[in-house]
Amino acid sequence: MWLAGHGHLTDCRFPVTECARRLSVVACPRKTRKSADLERSRRMTNEPPDPMTSMWAWIAYQLRYQRIERSLSGDAVAKLLNCSRATISRLETGEARLQDKQAAKLDKEWRLGPFFTVALWYARLAPDPQWLSNYTQFEARASRIQMFDGQTVPVLLQTPEYARALLLAGRNADADVEKAITERLGRQQRLATTDPPELWVLLTENILTWPVGGTEIMLGQLAHLLELAERPTVTMRIVPRQSGASEGLDGSFKVITVREGEVGYIEAATGGRLVMDVEAARGLRVRFDRIGAKALPVDSTAKTIHRAMEALEHERSRMAEIESIR
Repeated sequence: MWLAGHGHLTDCRFPVTECARRLSVVACPRKTRKSADLERSRRMTNEPPDPMTSMWAWIAYQLRYQRIERSLSGDAVAKLLNCSRATISRLETGEARLQDKQAAKLDKEWRLGPFFTVALWYARLAPDPQWLSNYTQFEARASRIQMFDGQTVPVLLQTPEYARALLLAGRNADADVEKAITERLGRQQRLATTDPPELWVLLTENILTWPVGGTEIMLGQLAHLLELAERPTVTMRIVPRQSGASEGLDGSFKVITVREGEVGYIEAATGGRLVMDVEAARGLRVRFDRIGAKALPVDSTAKTIHRAMEALEHERSRMAEIESIR
C-alpha cells in the first residue's frame, strides 16, 4: 500500500511503513504547544490546529491546507462532501473529525491516492492527547447522553465528596485535586440549565456497594443518585449482579448525541478514546441497548438504591456500637 507525497502533493510516493514518521513532518511550520486558553481562542477565530499535537490535528490542518491549495471555498468542499459549511469549519478546526466516506471522497476527487484514508487509520491507532477536551466539547453540546459504568459513579452524577475521594485515590500528592473537582462540577452545570440533555444511565449494582470515601460519603452519593433519578430528563437503571455476564463487563462507555449525529466514548485507565466513526458509535449504542435489556426497571432501581443505603446505615450503626464498646 502506498500513500501520496505530502506538501504540494507531487508524484513522490513512499510506503505505508514510513507514514507514521513522515506524516508528522508535513510541509508546515512547527508551532509551540498552546495553552487551553489559546486553544479556545484559536477555535473561535477558525484557525487550524497545531498539526504537531496529534494525528487528528494533522488531518484537520491538512484539510484546510489542501482546500486553500486548490483555491476552494468552504462551501465548495461542503458541496463535495454533502454537508454544511459549518461542518467543514468544524472539521478544519478539529472540533469534528473526518469520516471514512468523506476521506475516500476527498482522496478520489483531489487525486490524493489514499492520503486522508491512511491518515485516518493512523489517527485511530494513536493516543489522542486532547481526548478530554474534545470529549467535554461534545458533552456540552449533547442533546442526549447514554452512559454505562461498571466501576464508579460517572462524573456528571458525582457529589463533590465522592469525586474528591476518587481523585485522591488515583493521583499523586502534587496533583491539583480541588481544581479537578471544580472542573467536574462545572461540567455538571449543564444538567441544571433550562435545556439539559437527556441522560440514560446504566450502572452495575457493584457501584452501589463499593464504599468510595467511606460510609458517609457513599450515603450522600446514593442519596444524590435518587434525587437525580427523579428528574424528568434522567432515566437511571441498575444492572443487578444476578444478571450475570454482559457486554459491559469489559469497560465503561458513553454514546453522545449531538446535532451532527452520534459520538462514542470509551473509558480506559490512562485516558479515554473518542469513537467518531459512525458505524462504531452505532455499535456502542447497540451494546448499550443490550446491557439495558438486563437492567432493572426504574422503580426497582430506586428500591435497590434504597436497600444499598439501608445496608450502609446498618454498617454505620454496627461500627458505632463497636467503637462504644472499646
